[in-house]
Amino acid sequence: MKQLQRLDQRILPPIGDVLARIFRGAQRLRAFTIVVGVVAVTATLLAVHRGDRPHSDPSLGDVLRVGVREGDSIPAYVQAGKDELAGLPGDAPVYALVSFTAYLAPERLAPVLADVSVSSVFARVPLPQTQTELVRLGAYKLPDDVVTAMDSTAARKSEEARHYRDLLARPDGAPADARERYVAGSIVADKEATAYREHCSCVYAAVVYAGPAALRAVAARPETRVVDPITDLQRLDRTVFLPPLPEQATVAVPIREAPASPGPS
Repeated sequence: MKQLQRLDQRILPPIGDVLARIFRGAQRLRAFTIVVGVVAVTATLLAVHRGDRPHSDPSLGDVLRVGVREGDSIPAYVQAGKDELAGLPGDAPVYALVSFTAYLAPERLAPVLADVSVSSVFARVPLPQTQTELVRLGAYKLPDDVVTAMDSTAARKSEEARHYRDLLARPDGAPADARERYVAGSIVADKEATAYREHCSCVYAAVVYAGPAALRAVAARPETRVVDPITDLQRLDRTVFLPPLPEQATVAVPIREAPASPGPS
């Protein structure tokens, strides 16, 4: 664990709870961008190909994107990760994106990720037919760091719900076209706050650092969907991740909101 912390400090400035949008199909692409990450996103997927890497301006910064793109085949991504892991040479440690078959609670992470160093985990509250916020939680020590980060996220979500209610309670009244959005936002944020406060089964992926043998051991565990080695990673702060969600079985598509219930006829 200390080895990973030292390596992160060497190649990664502090980035807090960063969540990035991520993607990779069979290949990866370095793309020009100024924005390298966001604290949280509400969109699930963005597009990226893995292909020839163009020369870039270091002042702008390259972004290595790892994961799946919208519309890509999940089974193909999983198979590509397995093939790359099987062919990983030597015993030099590398970073990898680990995706789980289901959402896991904090106490279930240590057995699954045994013998690897963990940098961060990805979580979301899996409400039915609801696109909840994707969050990236720093997690060097399992499960303690995840529990602490969930507590902080719960407090932030409670504040978010309170903000929506304040908007609804304004003396001049919320705009008619915004009221439904504010009501829905407050309900979802309250549910997210409750889930994180209870240390929910919400973690669906992790960024780890280990040698090929340890990564293959993680890949063999039933909770693991795929281990995707990142052999071309240079800086974590220039890497964004989008692992597939557990419920995405065939094609990577955004979670669809539940349709509004029809009124009485």
